[in-house]
Amino acid sequence: MIWALVGASTIASQYMIGALRARAGGEVRWVVSGSEDHARRFAQDHDIPETTTDLSRALADPEVEAVYISSTNEKHHPQAMAAIAAGKHVLCEKPLALTTEEAAAMIAAARAAGVTLGVNHHLRHAGSHRAMREVIAAGRLGRILSLRVFHAVHLPEHLRGWRLDNPAAGGGVIPDITVHNADTVRFLLGEDPTSVIAESATSGMGQGVEDSAMSVWTMPSGAMVFSHESFTHPFTTSGLEVHGTEGSLIARGVMAQDPGGEVELITAEGRSALPFDTTSLYETAVGRFEDAVREGTEASASGRDGLKSLQIAMAVREAGRSGTRQTLDYGMSA
Repeated sequence: MIWALVGASTIASQYMIGALRARAGGEVRWVVSGSEDHARRFAQDHDIPETTTDLSRALADPEVEAVYISSTNEKHHPQAMAAIAAGKHVLCEKPLALTTEEAAAMIAAARAAGVTLGVNHHLRHAGSHRAMREVIAAGRLGRILSLRVFHAVHLPEHLRGWRLDNPAAGGGVIPDITVHNADTVRFLLGEDPTSVIAESATSGMGQGVEDSAMSVWTMPSGAMVFSHESFTHPFTTSGLEVHGTEGSLIARGVMAQDPGGEVELITAEGRSALPFDTTSLYETAVGRFEDAVREGTEASASGRDGLKSLQIAMAVREAGRSGTRQTLDYGMSA
């Protein structure tokens, strides 16, 4: 597949270019950036032949089949809509958009145009998460009682900037990390929360945006979910726990971009390490996206998945701001 990058981003540089080129014939033809100098340096560093600050130039290339969007969050909607209108398939970074209305419009446009819209929710493509999902789905934990996500991290220096001080660009820990936790919980449990309560705070790094949040989600099955995310915790680890009537899963170091960490399964038979695939999360995500394009099926992390994770994150933000429980209505996600 021939791709155009929309956004000369860190994640594109560190992970996605390699993933896009991993399959036979995979090619990155264009990079689009708001800065001509940045685009030129980025292209030189990554051997990309074409650069531009004008998205329409890249979209006019008839050989470009798909675009990967990793610009700042407020640009996702207009850039995706332009790509869809040009008949290109779209793999967009999370969050899908700044508002649920924008996300729903992107889904509707892709459906009308007959192109594939996917969201780069990389965690559901981790071997660790897929192995945990299989354990849960097979009933090995019994009835699920609770799930705890601990995704408090220390935001690396090179990722700071708009995430910490620009609400108009989609800054804040909730649109950055809560959407990941939402998609992870939905992927593992196969259900969507019906309501959330939350607290959010600025604990040392955020300027005009929250940098920490905790929330509790009510699930249709009766399972309780606790989600903790932060930019300000330098000495901890990330992970999650799933507890059921017949067993528990304890995972450490799995809420990450690299396929590491460890998962322990605990049942009446004892404790054992849960083996899992350690293929690159991003290569798996891109491969499944390309398969969906070729087969005309929905992406493994679809626009609808992106919209639902955004709806949950926005409910968490509003609950934290208002101090009141927020009820989720997924009508526009149908």
